Amino acid sequence: MAKRRGKPWPSWLTLWAAAQAAKDKGASRFCMGAAWRGPKDKDLDRVAEMVSAVKGLGMETCVTLGMLKDGQAERLKQAGLDYYNHNLDTAPEFYDNVITTHAQSERFDTLDKVREAGLKVCCGGIVGMGETRHARAALLSELASMSPPPDSVPINELVPMPGTPLENAPPLDPFEFVRTIAAARIAMPRSMVRLSAGRQQMSDELQALCFLAGANSIFYGDKLLTAGNPEADRDEALFRRLGLDSV
Repeated sequence: MAKRRGKPWPSWLTLWAAAQAAKDKGASRFCMGAAWRGPKDKDLDRVAEMVSAVKGLGMETCVTLGMLKDGQAERLKQAGLDYYNHNLDTAPEFYDNVITTHAQSERFDTLDKVREAGLKVCCGGIVGMGETRHARAALLSELASMSPPPDSVPINELVPMPGTPLENAPPLDPFEFVRTIAAARIAMPRSMVRLSAGRQQMSDELQALCFLAGANSIFYGDKLLTAGNPEADRDEALFRRLGLDSV
């Protein structure tokens, strides 16, 4: 669910069909996202309708809507929301190098609101933005130090976009990405470590190494907000080759 400026919301029927198709492919959770700084109160009624519709299919629900104001997390909880995604993005020491519109402390404030409302936390970050290995370790340390650690930890690899400051960022060494997955699994043994954005540019062999290193969940679908994602049929073929089952 991505509402862009000048474009309408998807219809209830379109969303329901997408959620049903995901469930038929073996997905257990349906994630809906909007590229907002934060939702306006008037937007939450429509979001709540969508959450309730997906919940009615027997799926877990997750949204990512940006920073929340007081009472908004509770409104989403009442609608049947299970998870709220709000990533730290990167380590505190590197944060100002990539984000200038708001402080990382504002992200922690939203995560506090999510926990206080009784929602589960989906929180991870992006690697491959020019950060050092120390910064990647510091990001995982921040996540693991949360009390409790996030229920889901999406690890995203940067997908460089033309026209952005990071469009020419050097690609992260594939083994460094695998090490990040392994470190996340060790640091947060009870969390779902989610192989997220960047999979479209990964070989089957690299994804297999990530699963062996501890990734136990993936995002699939047409897009992750702006980045493409492998088709479900490709994922199913890879799972068959690896002898993995989707649950």
